[in-house]
Amino acid sequence: MAMENSDIGSIEQTAQRLQDDIEERVRRVQTGSMARILKMAKKPSKKEFNQTVIVCGIGMFILGAIGFGMLWLMDNVLPDFFAWLTNA
Repeated sequence: MAMENSDIGSIEQTAQRLQDDIEERVRRVQTGSMARILKMAKKPSKKEFNQTVIVCGIGMFILGAIGFGMLWLMDNVLPDFFAWLTNA
């Protein structure tokens, strides 16, 4: 069984349309309001990077502590509280 040329042509046309769409989006980023932000962006210094890592680490620790506290409450305090409510 031979493939029809119309199937191949439609696949190529679809691929070309997708490629054109992607290229157009890239061109818009290069000339739009995002271009100004990208041009102003710079690589952080070692000090800035270390400060960012420290602040993010502290935030992760705080969120983990809150989650652990909630888990402890759900496992230890709340079952006793609900048992007290239902037995009374």
